[in-house]
Amino acid sequence: MIVSKVVQFLTLALVFDNAAAFSASRIYSGSATSLKMENADAQEEPKPAEPAASSTSSTIPAASSTIPAASSTIQESTTSQDGVIIQGDSTAAVMELKSIGKKLNPIVGYFDPLGLSQREFWSSSNEATIGFLRHAEIKHGRVAMAAFVGYWVQSNWHWPWAMSLDGSPFPSIDLSPEAQWDAMPTNAKVQIFVVIALLEWWDEIGGNLLNEDTQNFPHYMKGRLPGKYPSFENFRKLVHWIPDLYDPGNLSKNMSEEKKAKGRITEINNGRLAMIGIMGFLAADKVPGAVPVLKGIAQSYDGNVMVPFSNDFSFFGP
Repeated sequence: MIVSKVVQFLTLALVFDNAAAFSASRIYSGSATSLKMENADAQEEPKPAEPAASSTSSTIPAASSTIPAASSTIQESTTSQDGVIIQGDSTAAVMELKSIGKKLNPIVGYFDPLGLSQREFWSSSNEATIGFLRHAEIKHGRVAMAAFVGYWVQSNWHWPWAMSLDGSPFPSIDLSPEAQWDAMPTNAKVQIFVVIALLEWWDEIGGNLLNEDTQNFPHYMKGRLPGKYPSFENFRKLVHWIPDLYDPGNLSKNMSEEKKAKGRITEINNGRLAMIGIMGFLAADKVPGAVPVLKGIAQSYDGNVMVPFSNDFSFFGP
């Protein structure tokens, strides 16, 4: 039940988190660097041709003058809209997104109707923005997958022992998962908030507790593989033993890169489906009949999933 409660809160956190991201991917720093070098080489001023008897040599400057024009299709074209820089469609990062979009869904392909992948958030680069969006989508997908499974578990089962030290039992499974959350003590909710905050903080610092390895494990907006959560190795060395969140048994160490890449694509698709699924549960419980396929199993809930502490306190009065 403790796990289920954590999952339920993660569902609520998913609703109001700061980055409901669209399909986005991050161009790897190596390929981006090489592309910029190619652009720079292509745009160098052509050296004047030395006089020669052959008439063909006179055509060299004219031919080379077309190189900058050709390279401009790769170069980042920018415009400004309401103070937000918007990148052109032909950036290397966007081309990478289109490639990954086809792998994720060959029918829909690249889908970004709001043009988020062409922007530069917080005065950062376009590549950093895409890294943020990509990381956010994967994180939301993971939370949603845990929440979807937790919703089923929490609706049918809870731990047999007491929930708190004073002997209070876990909320009844006769209540909807949302109502079970409301019935939890405030202290229990605060504990869950603290754990989530610590996990987010560890992700932001990349597991570099003393800023000791920012090159090998940089921030996800500065070159880290999107979705890669840092190991707790430094925490184990300096504080206390704790297992890693991902692959604590190190079972994937012999997995091929092709299989890992395929697994990352599968994870994104599963996460997207789970986000739709858990939001479907919440909608069906809040608005009867909103999701016809869940009509027979939905449990009515008259609270507000957007206000996780509504039963405890409010910033807007009673």
